[in-house]
Amino acid sequence: MSESREYYSRSEEHGDIYIAEDVLEMIAGAAALEVEGVTGLAGGTMSEQILGRKKLSKGISILWESDNITINVSIQIRYGGTIPEVAKQVQEAVISSVEATSGLKVAAVNVRVGGVTFEKAED
Repeated sequence: MSESREYYSRSEEHGDIYIAEDVLEMIAGAAALEVEGVTGLAGGTMSEQILGRKKLSKGISILWESDNITINVSIQIRYGGTIPEVAKQVQEAVISSVEATSGLKVAAVNVRVGGVTFEKAED
């Protein structure tokens, strides 16, 4: 059964390590934004959307199961991109980045395409 926590913690030889859930969300968001074809993260609060604020954790949620995590990522893609290819690259980038940075095992990355961005026509 999944549970949501503010911090992931584990004991090591020299003491305890605490990783804030927000930190994992930001790492996943940054990794997703580095993928070619991803134009932004979908979701966030209405004020963030209206004001155009960029938050690396918007559209990202973490589900904890024991020592494994599942990451849900909502993205916007560039029109003309191939959704399955972009989504697979997002999954690979998020898994690689989160596991390398945190030492946690990522069980799955679920990608939801929540929007399409169109290029502005030049005058």
